Amino acid sequence: MTTGELIDPRLLRRTVLLVAGLNLSYAGVEMAVSLAIGSVSLLADSVDFLEDAAINLLIALALGWPLARRALAGHVMAGVILVPAVFAAWQAFAKALDPVAPDVTALVVTAGGAAVVNAACALLLARVRHHGGSLSGAAYLSARNDVVVNVAIIVMALVTAWTMSGWPDIVLGAVIVVVNGKAAWEVWELAGEERLAAGALAGEDL
Repeated sequence: MTTGELIDPRLLRRTVLLVAGLNLSYAGVEMAVSLAIGSVSLLADSVDFLEDAAINLLIALALGWPLARRALAGHVMAGVILVPAVFAAWQAFAKALDPVAPDVTALVVTAGGAAVVNAACALLLARVRHHGGSLSGAAYLSARNDVVVNVAIIVMALVTAWTMSGWPDIVLGAVIVVVNGKAAWEVWELAGEERLAAGALAGEDL
C-alpha cells in the first residue's frame, strides 16, 4: 500500500485496537516473568508493551481529530516513548548494586514470545502507518524497534548463560534507553511535519 492510497478508517481503527490488545496482554506476561526471575531488561520491555498499547488506543480515539491536534498528540507520544527508557535506566542503576544473573531459560522463552508479538504488530501496522498521521508512525516505529530489543534480550540471555553475571542484563537496559530515545526523536520529527502541513492548510506561515 502506498502513501497516496486511502484506507477505510474502520480498518485502521480495528488494526490499532487489535495491536493494543496484543501489547496489553503480553505486557502482563512479561511483567510477571520479569518479577519472578529478576530481569531488568524484561521488566523494561513489559513497560514498553504498555506504552505501545497506550499509543494504539490513542490512535483509535484520535482518528477524527484535525491535523493540528494529531500533530500535538504525536509530540505527546514522543514523550511517552521516553517513559520506558527512563524506567529502564533507573532499574539498571538499582541492579548495578546487586548484579544477580536472571534465569536464562525463562528469558529466552519470554523474549522469543515478545519478538513474535512485536513482529506481528509491526506487520499489521505497516499497512496503515501512513494513515492516521504521526500517531500511526509512532506505533509502527515502536513495534519495529521492539523486535530489535527482543532479539537483543535473547542474545543477552546467551551471554548471561556463559558469564553467569547480571551485568549483561544491566548493559541491555542502557541499549533500551538508546533505542527508545531514537524512536522518540523520529516520532517528534513526524509530528513536526504534520504541524507544518496543518499550518499550510490553514494558510499560516509556521
